[in-house]
Amino acid sequence: MIHSTAFIHESAYVDDLTEIGEGTKVWHFVHVLAHTKIGANCVLGQNVMAGPYVTIGDGCKVQNNVALYKGVTLERDVFCGPSCVFTNVLTPRAHIERKDEFGETLVKQGATIGANATIVCGHTLGAFCMIAAGAVVTRDVPDYALMAGIPARRIGWVSRAGDRLGEDLICPRTGERYAETNDTLIFIEE
Repeated sequence: MIHSTAFIHESAYVDDLTEIGEGTKVWHFVHVLAHTKIGANCVLGQNVMAGPYVTIGDGCKVQNNVALYKGVTLERDVFCGPSCVFTNVLTPRAHIERKDEFGETLVKQGATIGANATIVCGHTLGAFCMIAAGAVVTRDVPDYALMAGIPARRIGWVSRAGDRLGEDLICPRTGERYAETNDTLIFIEE
């Protein structure tokens, strides 16, 4: 089911048994496989592949050359930078079929994944976290964490607006306040 206000470029291929929400744009050479659900007001850039059995929440932006494999779920307002990578098995071999071993990967609301970052399957990326360009995520990521490196480590915290937080844990853009407890960050107020 494709909403009447969705835009599908003529070079894109959308399999049967998919859902594409209101106002979503599917650009050049995208392939949406069966049983994939894409929410409202999303953008899938050139050469994106999604599915089968992938869920993309409302307001997501998936930049060029990203493959979202079976088991990947993006909650609302997730940003996937160009050429970021989601793996689907932990120990791939060309000569061994492992399609029944695909790991589930959950990317929570408002998360940002930088260009060329790699997300190893089977992990959860917390709400509003930010993964630096080129980072390799090999474990779960806390909400609001700023992650960088290979393997990715937390190097700070970011606000819901995406700004790096200083020691006062106040967003310089919005004035929102946060508190740190036991290596986690929680939102307090605006």
